[in-house]
Parts: sequence; C-alpha cells; structure tokens
Amino acid sequence: MLFLMQVAQKGNFFVGMMPLILIFVVFYFLLIAPQQKLKKEHTLMLSKLAKGDKVVTNGGIYGTVIEVKNNIVVLRIAEDTKIEIQKEAVAQKIK
Repeated sequence: MLFLMQVAQKGNFFVGMMPLILIFVVFYFLLIAPQQKLKKEHTLMLSKLAKGDKVVTNGGIYGTVIEVKNNIVVLRIAEDTKIEIQKEAVAQKIK
C-alpha cells in the first residue's frame, strides 16, 4: 500500500512539472533556436566578406569593403573617406 502511494506521488510530480517543461520547449523553438540560426548565418556572412562587397554596419553606415584584415574591415564610405571597423560591426551585406 505504501508503495502505491509513493508511485502516485511521483506521478503527480511529473504531471505537475509538465507545464514547465512545455513552456521551456515552446521558448526553445520560438526564441532560442531561431536566434542561434541567425547568429550562425551572420558568422558565415562575416567569414565570407571580400573586397568589393557593399555592406551596412550596425550604426547604419553604408560602405564598400576595401580590405579585410583579421578582425578589422576597411570601408570606403565616400570618395576619399575610409574607415576601419570591427568585423562584428558589419550588420549585413547588400546584394
């Protein structure tokens, strides 16, 4: 009899945890997984930056890639204006 009561209590524990588990699964598929996918795509885009690519920075500056160093990108933003930015500051490549 005592054994049956313990089994029933354990069953109630798992039934009680189901809403929390369900919430975590929903958060994973709606928030975490898409964000990881976007980060992976951004990292791939940064690794493929090359001279001549047109890009937009996180600050909204449009420019053309002149040179790609280890962690630095040199952009031409005007005729005689070049700036150096961190590679991670490139938001997207313009097609």
